[in-house]
Order: sequence, then structure tokens, then C-alpha cells
Amino acid sequence: MKKSSAWCMLVPGLVILFLFLMIPLLRVLVPSVFTGDYPFSAYVDFFKDEYYRKIFLRTVKIAVITTFVCMVGGIPTAYFISRCDKKWRGLLLSASIFPMMTNSVIRSFAWINILGSNGIINKAMIAMGLIGKPMKLLYTDFSIIIGSVYLFLPLMIVTVAGVMENIDDDMMEAAQSLGASRTEAFMKVIFPMSLPGIIVGGILVFTGTLTAYTTPQLLGGNSNMVMATLIYQRAMSVSDWTGASVIALIMIVVTLVVIKGFNALAARLDRRGEDYA
Repeated sequence: MKKSSAWCMLVPGLVILFLFLMIPLLRVLVPSVFTGDYPFSAYVDFFKDEYYRKIFLRTVKIAVITTFVCMVGGIPTAYFISRCDKKWRGLLLSASIFPMMTNSVIRSFAWINILGSNGIINKAMIAMGLIGKPMKLLYTDFSIIIGSVYLFLPLMIVTVAGVMENIDDDMMEAAQSLGASRTEAFMKVIFPMSLPGIIVGGILVFTGTLTAYTTPQLLGGNSNMVMATLIYQRAMSVSDWTGASVIALIMIVVTLVVIKGFNALAARLDRRGEDYA
């Protein structure tokens, strides 16, 4: 296909993105830049405020921990699924994405019943004599992380499994025949070749957790506010649309920085793999 034809095919999509995404986004974000005594003063004030800094750091911390847990749990699961027979592979993938077919509100209410003071975990531990009174599991950072992992782990599994199933089993066998253990063969052969899926999965999980609203609102409550719930509060409760725009732009910048960081990490790991080869 000629380059001119390819660009012509891109034009309708680019026009739609510009009209319905870029223009509304710029109309909201540009005023926030020039609000105050000097450009970006609203952003400086945001990071000077200790309350806002805590919310920002809490949001990033939850997103990082959730991404890490999803990687630790999702990569081995995806590898196991990718090495199953085809008749089982589809069934296991369907089971992995089955939680995503349920509304996030319903899933969050399920975790409320599990983590609450009268929930399943506290009742079981009290019955076994492990604790004397209910532990505070709900409305904490821990509960938000648990709900976020449950919400986004299927994305990691499906994304990584889609890449791993295209890696030939002979690659693993060749590495083992050269003296590598199964773990070494996985880390130095399968893992580097799976990096595209791992990076995409990590970005999806991180950005999804960073911008999630329903799960943090229901499982974290007002005492454990994150950036998404803070945007809702500033825009809907206080009618401070400029403040909400400031938070939105900060989240966009953080997302772009994380994507850049994932790509840089992938390039570094890829170079190490080439040096090892």
C-alpha cells in the first residue's frame, strides 16, 4: 500500500479524534494552565498542599502495587494457560475474563461483604480464635488494592497469554538442552520474548488503576480518597472545574511518564537479552 493511501485512510480517524477528543480536552485543560498569578501556578499550589500531595502519592502507590501484584500473578498464569492444550486454553481464558463480565459496582459490593467488619474474613478468623475483634480491612488502601487486582488481573493474563502462546516450545527445550534450568530458561528466553505483552498489560493495569473511580470510592471511602474521586469531588461537589482540570492533567502526565518508563525498561531488558545471546 502506498504511503499516500495509508495517510488518507488515517484522516477520518484523526479528524474524529481532533474534534471530539483534543478540542474538548484543550478547552478544559488550557484555562487551568493560565489560572493564577503566573502560568502553572495552580499546579504548583496543588503540590504545595499536603492534603493533595498525600492523595497523589496514595494514588500512585496503589497503582504501582496493583501493577506489580498483577504481574506476579498474571505472568505465571498466562504461561500455564499458553502451554495447555487448545481445548483447555480457550476454557481457561474464558474463566480468566469471566469476572470482567460482571459490573464493577457489583464486584465492589462483593468485596464489601468479604472485607467488612461482619464480612466473611473477620467472621472466619473470630470463629477460629485468631482475633478477638474484627480487623479494619475495609475502607483502607489494602481494600482498594485487593479490589483493583481483582478488577485488572484478567487484563494482564489475557494480554500476556496472547503473546506467550505464539512462542514455540522448542525455544524452552533448546535453552534447557544447553544447560539452563527451567527457571533460567523462562527468565532468559520466554520472559524477554513476552515483554511486548507484559508492557501492554502493565500499562493497561497501571492506567486503569490510576483512573479508576468506582472501586476506590466503594472500597476506600471518603477517608482514602484517590485522584479520580478527588476529581469528582472538585467538579461535582464544589463546582471547581479548574481544580478538577488540574488533577486531570496531572494524571495524564503521570500516565505518559509511566508509558515512557515501561518502554525504556523494555529496551534495557531487550539489550540485556541480546548481550546474553
